[in-house]
Amino acid sequence: MSASGNAGRSTDKDLGAVHPWAVHEGELDVSALERTESLFTLANGRLGVRGSLDEGSPSGSPGTYLSGVHDLWPMHYPEYSYGYPQVQERIVAVPDPSLVELFVGPERFDVRTGELHAHERTLDLRTGTLRREAEWTSPDGARVRVRSERLVPLERPGLFAVDHRVQAVDEPLEVEVRSAVVCSPQLHRSRTEAAGRGGAVRQRTDGSALAVAVLVEHDVTGPAETEVRTHATADRVVTTAHVRLEPGQELRVVKVAALGWEPQETRQHLLPRLRTALEAGLRDGFEHLAAQQREVLDDFWEHADVRVDGDEALQQAVRFALFHVLQAAAQATDRGIPAKGLTGTGYDGHTFWDTEVFVMPMLNHVWPQAAAEALRWRHAMLPAARERAAELGLAGATYPWRTITGRESSGYWPAGTAAVHLNADIADAAVRYVHATGDEDAARELVTDVVVETARSWVVLGREDGSGRFHVDGVTGPDEYSALVDDNAYTNLMAQANLRAAVDLAGRFPERARALGVTGEEVARWVRLADAVHVPRDPDTGVHAQDEGSTRRKRWDFEGTSPEQYPLADHFPYFSLYRRQVAKQADLVLALQLRPEAFTLEEKRAAFEYYEGLTVRDSSLSASVQAVVAAEVGHLGLAADYAREAVFVDLHDLRGKTSDGLHIASLAGAWQALVAGFGGMRDADGRLVFAPRLPEGLDGLCFRTRHRGSCLEVNLSRDGAVQRARYTVVSGGAVDTSHHGERFTVEPGAPRTLDVPPAPDLPRPEQPPGRDPRELREQAG
Repeated sequence: MSASGNAGRSTDKDLGAVHPWAVHEGELDVSALERTESLFTLANGRLGVRGSLDEGSPSGSPGTYLSGVHDLWPMHYPEYSYGYPQVQERIVAVPDPSLVELFVGPERFDVRTGELHAHERTLDLRTGTLRREAEWTSPDGARVRVRSERLVPLERPGLFAVDHRVQAVDEPLEVEVRSAVVCSPQLHRSRTEAAGRGGAVRQRTDGSALAVAVLVEHDVTGPAETEVRTHATADRVVTTAHVRLEPGQELRVVKVAALGWEPQETRQHLLPRLRTALEAGLRDGFEHLAAQQREVLDDFWEHADVRVDGDEALQQAVRFALFHVLQAAAQATDRGIPAKGLTGTGYDGHTFWDTEVFVMPMLNHVWPQAAAEALRWRHAMLPAARERAAELGLAGATYPWRTITGRESSGYWPAGTAAVHLNADIADAAVRYVHATGDEDAARELVTDVVVETARSWVVLGREDGSGRFHVDGVTGPDEYSALVDDNAYTNLMAQANLRAAVDLAGRFPERARALGVTGEEVARWVRLADAVHVPRDPDTGVHAQDEGSTRRKRWDFEGTSPEQYPLADHFPYFSLYRRQVAKQADLVLALQLRPEAFTLEEKRAAFEYYEGLTVRDSSLSASVQAVVAAEVGHLGLAADYAREAVFVDLHDLRGKTSDGLHIASLAGAWQALVAGFGGMRDADGRLVFAPRLPEGLDGLCFRTRHRGSCLEVNLSRDGAVQRARYTVVSGGAVDTSHHGERFTVEPGAPRTLDVPPAPDLPRPEQPPGRDPRELREQAG
């Protein structure tokens, strides 16, 4: 999976003044509602509610989503072939609990009518709430002040709450608040019930046979004569509060809703479970839910915050990125982390390889419990992955390229099934989780299974030549502008790591290995193949090649390609792209980041500079990788430009695709760009190492990383031309680490401060014409 799209316009003005802990919407732009609905989504990994206006209209693409709720669509092919998926899973919207309409006299509150004196929405990154304040005069001349606050509790799966307040400003007013849960047009067999100050909505999917329900209740506070009633119609349950307000008086309606789903065969458990969650939420009240949310986020920011000194916009954007990654992963128990989280329907709600390569590295070091859940989900998918491997004639397990439940939902063979690096990506993420956490139980009970079964796939996928070298032919690497190639370097190196990890885990957990049927002969074969993996190079220059023969292909005509013809796949056939030297996204460069032990520094620099001239970044997954490697090889200014591209991808809508959901992997990549890029952090087989350097324009960078029960803070500062790094153990025991190759131990209560060696003075590599990250930012602006 990779994101593509024409550059969109920057939202700097739309989002108002930069604040380090909040995103403010400036002047309301109803034409931008699709984008702001994505940006202002509240989610907790189980439930996502897009940031639509409370009154529901005007709107862009409003939606409420539950992780795992999907339906099935048949996949049609002009010519069907064996192994093609026959149905596709797609996320579908569930009943919407967010609607709160306001009537002032006979007039409905609508920002497009009357006079809107003030309007501001704020996504608060510390409290995890979306606040709205508006002052409006109706066409009849009645003036009201409206305040609301939304909340999707991070520790209460499926719960949603909104605190809606209406105040008369300068004269008595008749007001009516109509709070509703509205059935989803994408679901079927609707059943609505009114009860007390709330009720229930029940629906189901057809193809996937899932039962979905929402229970809702209200707490209404206002003048003594406030009238409250609830009724149900065919498509909604509505609770109405009606009262006459004197100037200064307020009507407050607090809505709490519990949403969930079950397979049809266990649907009898659904309503009792939701009632329990709803009653707990009502009993605690909105203030308690908000306080609990703040506590969860305080804990998160204590470990996850990345403090940037010298760039306020970058500071805001990286916190925005971290917040949304948390929202995507917080309660993703037994479900995957979709590429768009629960912020929209982009990519049909599918999970791809980018969870393991971009999201899990961040979670490992700032919120490891979420990383553990992502690992458990992949482990739970092993039965389906084994079935898919058998269908394809492979051994072990083959994970689907895109999926919701473990079923392959990609019908495009060259960039789907052939992208077998996914197997090794998942294994690599599992191993890195153990390195970061020291979780031996997970290593034995989860990781060994995943790594062994994926390692088995390479034995069948690859071949040994007459010289004993191991090759993998006819595959697609991360770069989707090259397909069905031989010896993709990234794939081969990741397969090598997969095989070696299987050898290690089979030795550490022999009982588990025996249960998986691992034999001594099989382990010996893994050792032989791993040592024989072939990594191609250009025969003339010695530069590492993305795949065998790739450096001998004709270069793409970059000079003859106009800015309007990007992304290339929207204007040229893949047949032309596959036969040229052009990269949609970092491919070999990603290998430089994830398999650094396979290259010398000089080889990394040569390969990075070569592929800079070929990579057009038609994917949102590219910039953070290029930032990390650019920083490592000494191109700090270029690294800073790429880091900004990764960080601002959604906040500034650099690709014009934010409307269908946020790019969760790119947002997690923003953390990597700063921590692994400027912080130089690497996981060297279970030991953290650092090689930090600040680029021009940043005066300081401070971040924390969790590692095997300890929390280490790294603080980079600048004093004139001199940079220093201070390493401090915040909690836990001593941390064994290194700084630019100098190994040392940081003891609790004894910080270490070391000078940072200056970066080499290197000429800036050139990108394809018009693809310099500075130019792309200008186009987007």
